[in-house]
Amino acid sequence: MNRIFSPFSVFIGPLCVLVLSVSCSPDRNQNTKELVQEMNDHKIKRVTNVQLTTTVDEWGKALVLTARKALTNELTKNAGDSTLCTLEGIPAIRRLEKQYAITIDLLRAKDVKNPALDPKERDLLGAYVYNAQNKMDQIDNVQKLNDTLFVYNSPVATDDIICKTCTDKAALPFVIWRIVFNKREVIRRINPKKLQ
Repeated sequence: MNRIFSPFSVFIGPLCVLVLSVSCSPDRNQNTKELVQEMNDHKIKRVTNVQLTTTVDEWGKALVLTARKALTNELTKNAGDSTLCTLEGIPAIRRLEKQYAITIDLLRAKDVKNPALDPKERDLLGAYVYNAQNKMDQIDNVQKLNDTLFVYNSPVATDDIICKTCTDKAALPFVIWRIVFNKREVIRRINPKKLQ
C-alpha cells in the first residue's frame, strides 16, 4: 500500500513541536497569570459602600499588625532611633505599600496642623489628641476622605515602644497609624466571592 504525502504534512510535525515548546515556556505561564489578573481587574464587581468600608477596616487592622511588627523589630534592634519613625528604611512596610497600593505613615500630635493632610483628617486627629489629653479610650477608625480615598487610623498604645520612640511630646505620648487606601485599588483587589 502506497502512502501519499501532501505538502502540508511535511510542516505538521515541526509545527506541533513548535506549538508545544511555546505553550510550555515559563514566560507564557507568567503572561497567562498577568492576563488572568488583568481580566479579573476588568470584571464588573458590585461592591457597596458598607462592603468597601468593612474591607478597608479589615485590611487596615491586618496591615497595622504587620507594619507594627516590622517597626517594633527595627526599634528593638536600634533602641531610641527615632529616624525609623518615618518608616522610610523599613523594607517590609515598603512592600506592603506596593502590594496594596497604599500609603502608611505614623502621625503625631503636631500633625493636627499639617497642611498636607485633608481637613477631615486634621479634625479627626484633633479628636484623637483630645482623647489622649483626657485619657479617654482610643479606637480604630475608617474615614472616607473623598470619592477616591479612604483613610484608616489606629492609635498606638502609650506604653508601646513605637509610641515611646516616635512621640513628638514626652508630656503627651501620642502616635497613630495612618493608612491611605485608593478606592479603585481596593475594589481591584477585592475577591467578590468573599464579600458578605
